[in-house]
Amino acid sequence: MLICIPDVLTRDEVAHCRDLMARAPWQDGKTTAGAQSAMVKNNLQIPATTPEAEELGRIILKALGNNAEFISAALPKVILPPMFNRYGPGQNFGIHVDNAIRVIPQTGERLRTDLSMTLFFSEPDDYDGGELVVETLYGSQEVKLPAGHMVLYPSTSLHQVLPVTRGERISSFFWLQSMIRSDTHRTMLFDLDQTIQDIGAAHGADDPHAVRLTGIYHNLIRAWAEL
Repeated sequence: MLICIPDVLTRDEVAHCRDLMARAPWQDGKTTAGAQSAMVKNNLQIPATTPEAEELGRIILKALGNNAEFISAALPKVILPPMFNRYGPGQNFGIHVDNAIRVIPQTGERLRTDLSMTLFFSEPDDYDGGELVVETLYGSQEVKLPAGHMVLYPSTSLHQVLPVTRGERISSFFWLQSMIRSDTHRTMLFDLDQTIQDIGAAHGADDPHAVRLTGIYHNLIRAWAEL
């Protein structure tokens, strides 16, 4: 399931984050890439242990914790602290698949990468090229979202960032381990949760159909969750 989540950050939050990024140091993005990815990665990143990166991460994680659509789609167990990259003219990230296991730098804790996320900080008109292209069962999906919006997709997907030809593409990228390992199961639970919310909005949260479906939803989570 590939899902775009609007307005994860407000305009003021995006502006504040961009100010922090302008003060942060940047380094070659290859420093955090695996052996295969390093061969096709050409961008800059903010080192994860800098004060700016840590403050930026806190802002994003707080916003995600309050975003009902994100929680419904991801059912997160552990989220890797957000990282930040920048692509200028001629820079790109060739087709690759994300590492299956990531390590949280601050704790050494390992997590399985079930879902990959890109949160955009540049407006689409600020740069040419730079589309995120994700390979899905239904073909290639190109993603280029407004600042503050985020895309969420399975980490098993082959994907790439096309070359930037004008301007700068700035974004946050990170991963999470979901309580629900299977993308198929997560998709079913998301669809079911959205249906429950639609019924509740139309007929009230105490509608018997909404109540019955809510019971099914939670019982499926009990059956499938890994805690």
